[in-house]
Amino acid sequence: MKTYAILGAGGSFGIHTALYLLDHAGPKKVIGVGRNSLRPEPFSLNVEKRKNFSYHAYHITYELDSVLELLDREKPQVIVNYAAQGEGAVSWKKSWRFFETNAMALARLAEELMARDYLERFIQIGTSELYGSVDFAAKETTPLQPTSPYAASKAAFDWYLVSVHKFQKFPMNIIRPSNAYCPGQLLHRVIPKTVMCGLTGKKLPLQGGGRAEKSYIHARDLARAIHLVSEKAPLGAIYNAGPREPTSIRRVVELTAQALGVPFEQSCEITGDRLGQDSRYWLDSSAIKRDVGWEPRIGWEEGLKEMVDWGRKYLDQLRDWPMDYVLRA
Repeated sequence: MKTYAILGAGGSFGIHTALYLLDHAGPKKVIGVGRNSLRPEPFSLNVEKRKNFSYHAYHITYELDSVLELLDREKPQVIVNYAAQGEGAVSWKKSWRFFETNAMALARLAEELMARDYLERFIQIGTSELYGSVDFAAKETTPLQPTSPYAASKAAFDWYLVSVHKFQKFPMNIIRPSNAYCPGQLLHRVIPKTVMCGLTGKKLPLQGGGRAEKSYIHARDLARAIHLVSEKAPLGAIYNAGPREPTSIRRVVELTAQALGVPFEQSCEITGDRLGQDSRYWLDSSAIKRDVGWEPRIGWEEGLKEMVDWGRKYLDQLRDWPMDYVLRA
């Protein structure tokens, strides 16, 4: 029985990973660490009530000493890192904050962890944005072409991990997932935002008409990829994790409106495109299928039904929740 630690565990993907590990990994314990206290039930999904789970509010950039004291007490064999300053669209301003967390803080953490003999595997959750816009399914060996300060900061730590694994045997893996979605996701993301707009009679601002294509997976599929990599993958391996084909954002909104029973024309209005919008994110995920047997299982129909059911269940609590991203330290 292993102890797992999830950094960035207050976010929706960290919560779904904790829930998946509790249900499928037979863990001794799952430790969650996030910069804030857990959000209300629509976002936390009551993970804090689960047996063998504990959550701790520490900021990895400014309270690294407290994070390390916790890890040294609990001695997790596997650490999964989601902790990051996210949202590439806003990273053009105060871009130093993205490097402060996504590169500097994580490099400090990894250097400290090299001295901890209890650690068997550190799994970094990267991003498909590292490859930039592509007209083919990017492989793990495809040259990185970050097109935002956010993506550049994520690339910096990936390269750091590659170097310390090669020369200092740091036990790491990197997973670069496509865009994930799930119940509990904050409302500035396109799928939960579309759900809430549909349920409250508002119109989603569809940037650039939704021409950009992205690859989407459910966060539970991502959690399963993490579990399989933690059990089976060779140390040092980097894996893409996404569906076979990308989907345009317009089509995602159409499918979400369909799941809501709302006509597409009533669900959104066309607005200008955002700065630095890549036209297509597309991953070749054959390596993770070959090595650990992973491929996504949750299709649009099942995943979007979950999103709509979640929105309806918590509508009274969600209707006044902010739909815009707020940059914080």
